Amino acid sequence: MTQPSPTAAALHTSALTSLPLLARGKVRDNYAVGDDRILMVASDRLSAFDVIMGEPIPGKGELLTQMALFWFDKLGYICPNHLTGDAPESVVKPDEVAQVRGRSMLVQRLKPIPVEAVVRGYLAGSGWKEYQESRSVCGVPLPEGLTNAAKLPTPIYTPAAKAAAGEHDENITFERTVEMIGLDLATRIRDLSIAIYQAAAEISLAKGMIIADTKFEFGLAPDGTLVLMDEVLTPDSSRYWPVEGYADALARGENPPSYDKQFVRDWLEQAQVNGKPWDKTAPAPRLPRDVIEKTAAKYREARERLTA
Repeated sequence: MTQPSPTAAALHTSALTSLPLLARGKVRDNYAVGDDRILMVASDRLSAFDVIMGEPIPGKGELLTQMALFWFDKLGYICPNHLTGDAPESVVKPDEVAQVRGRSMLVQRLKPIPVEAVVRGYLAGSGWKEYQESRSVCGVPLPEGLTNAAKLPTPIYTPAAKAAAGEHDENITFERTVEMIGLDLATRIRDLSIAIYQAAAEISLAKGMIIADTKFEFGLAPDGTLVLMDEVLTPDSSRYWPVEGYADALARGENPPSYDKQFVRDWLEQAQVNGKPWDKTAPAPRLPRDVIEKTAAKYREARERLTA
């Protein structure tokens, strides 16, 4: 597996002129390749609290792409994915290859399904907050006596409705997804998501990492095939915890250390703008170099452990 080059310039925003830009997400820039394919370029942007930081995290886009490709390869037997197998470099001009090499996927253009398929194997984040109030998450009842970061008796499916850009995704019940997309499709997505999570969690645990929760996105191919798309099981879409340190954190009722942007979130929580705490709206405060470096190192460590 290629190592991201530490000397390569970080890419905050791609600027391809050979293809029409479809959309810029928090991390990915998507370009149309004809009417049946999309070039997804993973930039080094980082968002926290739904605000995109001004400073990129060097190497992040390459790491996310490598992790997604690792998982698409491992999990293809469960569900088809959107990879075309074509080289991303083949669809841009020679002087644009440096912007796409190692950080892009050339994928099928699908009809996206407006449901974030979230699977939780452990109680954390918004799930833990909801459990404390109702002993349930997204309408799924859970036993009494669970603590923060506790492993759930079995993984649960807790979907979310995709929000417009800049808005928070909204946790919804399975029943709501049935209303949105029909019983057959809602059930297939739920069952596939749990199967993918369980397979990935087992592989990850063997490498010393816990996948606490994750989210998948699906689309429909022109022939109606349900296809796994977007990124999959990266630290941006999943909560990864190292096995070491988990038991101590659980015993203390604290969040275990995670392989993601936690350094950035923690720093932002205490950051001041004009003498006041940052209000979590754009623009974000400038990230200090040590926070950028620690975050880049965490992404690298997750990829290295997984693919070792």
